Amino acid sequence: MTGPLASLRVIEFSGLGPAPLAGQLLADLGADVIVIDRTVAPQDPADVNRRGKRSVVLDLKSDGGLKAARRLIARSDVLIEGFRPGVMERLGLGPETCPETLIYARMTGWGQTGDRALTAGHDINYLAMTGALHAIGPADQPPVVPLNLVADFGGGTMFLLFGILSAVIERGVSGKGQVVDAAMIDGVPAMMGLIHGWLAKGDWQAARGVNLLDGGAPFYRCYACSDGKFISVGALEPQFYAELCRIAGLDPGPDQNDRASWPARSAAFSETFRSRTRDDWAILFAGSDACVAPVLDFTEATLHPENRARGVFTDPGGIAQAAPAPRFSRSGTRAPSAPGAPGADTASVLAEAGFDAQTLAALTQRTDHKETDQ
Repeated sequence: MTGPLASLRVIEFSGLGPAPLAGQLLADLGADVIVIDRTVAPQDPADVNRRGKRSVVLDLKSDGGLKAARRLIARSDVLIEGFRPGVMERLGLGPETCPETLIYARMTGWGQTGDRALTAGHDINYLAMTGALHAIGPADQPPVVPLNLVADFGGGTMFLLFGILSAVIERGVSGKGQVVDAAMIDGVPAMMGLIHGWLAKGDWQAARGVNLLDGGAPFYRCYACSDGKFISVGALEPQFYAELCRIAGLDPGPDQNDRASWPARSAAFSETFRSRTRDDWAILFAGSDACVAPVLDFTEATLHPENRARGVFTDPGGIAQAAPAPRFSRSGTRAPSAPGAPGADTASVLAEAGFDAQTLAALTQRTDHKETDQ
């Protein structure tokens, strides 16, 4: 194993969304991540969140499967689970059954406690409850869903990782593990300090499409081009705004930040940007500090020369996906490979854990058990 986290051993209970991404990102940086799956399944090269991980299939409702899971947990530094509160306890694998040194990382939408803790939800619901969703989208339309990037992966995965690595550092001082309760409903507001500050000072309005970063400012929004594609403009600072107006031949107006003039200037800017194709504008602004970039679709992004030069994307198994991030000067990361199949590593992982051949034979049989309490 290579990477800055090569000394970290992680057990991940299979699930969907934020928790598997956390495991993938840890594996990208060298951690030995073992997924406990419920059923053997064929390899899926498109299941990017499995890359760099190993997988064992265990029936956690059998004595043998439970014993094997506990042994794997006892050999690990971190446990990741993304079930509803109480599911792991009902399986007999709650924090109280685990070694004192284990970092027990729990990923949920609503948290381990609270009125909604036991109810279902998704990214859009958690985002809605924080105020962030209300702020996204045009003024005269319903809020726009920003994929599932903000709550699931921003407020969820990234804060789960932040919690795990913080607990690893603290364990180096105390010698003890702890439970990390990462909830999307907590993580999203934690990213909104700038907006909260502006709200307190009266610099941000509740209405959509009238603020500095929500498309209200003519110098921070997207514009349609003559070919139906789009260009992004982010010229916030005065020197960058001046460069934008100079290159595009736009009238900068007397005051960049005069909000009363923004609607008229946005209309004028729109007319100008509709006069050329997206790629014509991209060429015109290339190399400038005008903070202008073409809006690329997913395929275009993987093929763009600048992204290719940087190596932003990779394609193990012919599946386009992000390269490991961030990058390190000394403890580099290995190139991603296609993900393995669920259950492919059951025998080898359990052998490493000290199970004999007879026990392995009993534990590696197929199971069709499905957990429904996520």
